[in-house]
Amino acid sequence: MQDFVDLGEKIIFLVMLLASILAIAVFIERFIVYKRNFNKESESFLDSLTLLIRHRDLKGTEKLLESHPMENSYSRFIHFVLEREKENHKGLMELMEGKILKERLSLEERLPILNTLGNNAPFIGLLGTVLGVIKAFYGLGTLGNSGAEVVMRSISTALLATAAGLAVAIPVVIANNYFTRKMKLVLGHLEILSKEIHASFVTSGKHNQSSSSTPNIHH
Repeated sequence: MQDFVDLGEKIIFLVMLLASILAIAVFIERFIVYKRNFNKESESFLDSLTLLIRHRDLKGTEKLLESHPMENSYSRFIHFVLEREKENHKGLMELMEGKILKERLSLEERLPILNTLGNNAPFIGLLGTVLGVIKAFYGLGTLGNSGAEVVMRSISTALLATAAGLAVAIPVVIANNYFTRKMKLVLGHLEILSKEIHASFVTSGKHNQSSSSTPNIHH
């Protein structure tokens, strides 16, 4: 039994180490992805894009995309809209909703890993604590009063497992909430862009003179 508990403790600490490495890797990867949508350049791009759409200037929008070849959710969305417009698709609103959903799936990618780690890391640490307590009581029953020092060390190790679980879970939950909040902001901006496009092009069906050379978007 003692060997089984010792092995269980080692596995618990190994799992916590791997979980922390995985969480760091996911955080770095997602941070890079979201950074593309939240920097000064992307904010300026979004503001200019919204203004051009309000003025029904598709030609200016195309030039803006050419001068800002960055890869983010907003540029992909507008590229998609322009391509569908050139194909003279009907049901543009439904197509834009589908694109927004696709962007949501892309932004949510790997976030379930953080969610899973944040929810389960404390329980894994608690399991390590339970194993440590079992080991401590087993030693106390075997060694009696003479093994008090061994028992205290076992309990200390057991509590360390809980601390490790919390140390992994707390920053992971914070990171997951951070990315979830950012995702909602990106999707909100995309919803605003889709409504701007619908109001400026689909509903009115008219362009200003600066975009008269480009085909209309039809609903």
